[in-house]
Amino acid sequence: MDIQLKKGLIEICVLASLKKNDSYGYQIIKDLSVCVAISESTLYPILRRLESSECLKVYTMEHNGRLRKYYHLTVKGRERIDEFLEDWDQIMNIYEYIKGGNENE
Repeated sequence: MDIQLKKGLIEICVLASLKKNDSYGYQIIKDLSVCVAISESTLYPILRRLESSECLKVYTMEHNGRLRKYYHLTVKGRERIDEFLEDWDQIMNIYEYIKGGNENE
């Protein structure tokens, strides 16, 4: 898969994993494992980018005597998911075109 396409899809998956509840890195990796394999070295730069673009807010809470970083989906993050979903029809049209183009060969 094209690296840029995969990067964009993973970012949307990370945002989607936070739609219901705030979460932390390890749990996000676990939640995403049902659709994509992602490592910590891939996740944390994505989380930093999403925080910088104000799609996420970060806060810390104590858990078992240690501070744990939690990620919260912002309104801007929800809007980004909505934009992706609105674009999905166009993505599927492109997919069908490519798929159909390969069948004709």
